[in-house]
Amino acid sequence: MNVGPTAEVTQRLRHVSLREQCLAVIRQAMVSGEIRSGDIYSAAALAAKLGVSSSPVREAMLTLVNQGLLEPVRNRGFRVVAMSEADLDEIYDMRLLLEVPATLRAARHARPADLAELSSLAAEIESAAHDGDVPAFLDADRRFHLTLLALSGNHRLTATIANLRDQTRLYGLENLAERGLLPAWAAEHRDLLAAITTGDEPRLETLIRHHLRHVRGEWETAGGQAEPGEP
Repeated sequence: MNVGPTAEVTQRLRHVSLREQCLAVIRQAMVSGEIRSGDIYSAAALAAKLGVSSSPVREAMLTLVNQGLLEPVRNRGFRVVAMSEADLDEIYDMRLLLEVPATLRAARHARPADLAELSSLAAEIESAAHDGDVPAFLDADRRFHLTLLALSGNHRLTATIANLRDQTRLYGLENLAERGLLPAWAAEHRDLLAAITTGDEPRLETLIRHHLRHVRGEWETAGGQAEPGEP
């Protein structure tokens, strides 16, 4: 019996799983601000902190490079890519073009079980908002929208929107809880669910456009005075 190839495949699957775990941890650290723009991070240092070898951490960081979230610094490590206002405007335009019709299409395919899953995620968002836990809020928000978008059946489109969302989630987050924005943002997910449940596409389109519009406003006024619901 030739077990060599089988063992090799098993090792590869475990290796990929570890890379995915590292990817999730690093992305979360970027969102929470533990990994900050301007600082340089080495794969070896992060691997030591995570208690794993450097290889899966480096692969995870290279994945983030390919997604436009990190950039390599020769002989030193990686740092978060800085976004200009023009960059954020381009991403906002792309999200409008992609995310609005994709959400409408996905909503048409939502079944009762899908709505129940989305309702559970909305509850997670509300709980995180109540606790003022920005990283948990953003994680649950990401899972809510990507779970909904996946119902469209277009995996490439969902992955593209996920990457755009990840790029913009790194900006204007530090003061969200202090400014009291999280509960109002959490409530929007219940409004979205209500529109999906009743099949009210005009209302759903208005809500998702409004969501994208005021989020862009928050990027522009990070730390400023904009409130939820402002255009």
